[in-house]
Amino acid sequence: MTTPPPQGQNPYAQGQQPYDQAPGQAPYPPQQGFPQQPGYPQAPGQPGFPQQAAAPYSPVPPQQPKRKNWKLIRSIIIVVIVAGFAIGGYIASRDDAKTASVGNCMHRGNSSDTDPDLEVVDCGSAKAQYTVLAKIKGSFTQTTADTKCAAEAADYQYTYTETGDGDNFLLCLKDK
Repeated sequence: MTTPPPQGQNPYAQGQQPYDQAPGQAPYPPQQGFPQQPGYPQAPGQPGFPQQAAAPYSPVPPQQPKRKNWKLIRSIIIVVIVAGFAIGGYIASRDDAKTASVGNCMHRGNSSDTDPDLEVVDCGSAKAQYTVLAKIKGSFTQTTADTKCAAEAADYQYTYTETGDGDNFLLCLKDK
């Protein structure tokens, strides 16, 4: 006598699907470059595969990189440099012979006899070398400067003339 086959699924039976396999589904994903067999669905990107609908939103375009305004930055730097020179020039010229008045003390910054660098200093400081006896406006030669200083301050020892920039004047000085 023969025994009947057991009831249930037989994985070795032909024409039946293996476990967890839906009918009509390929047992393995299709390989690229190999033709699909009829009856099996196509892989994405292959002809005949249904395309999905577009996303409900559009992709965000990439933001443009922010461009620095180099002309503005360069202009600001130039303004700062020019302002620095203007302020430096003002500070440097504040203590020169142009600002001297009668009674001020002066210091000679260099040893040039033709173009001495005179600056106003405090009379109590160790730098004070000369005292201003008179300041006379106008243009002078050495001969007329001596004559003018002799008339204004009889005990003068030195003369200093400044010309140019519209401020022509004569200082009559003596040792401190």
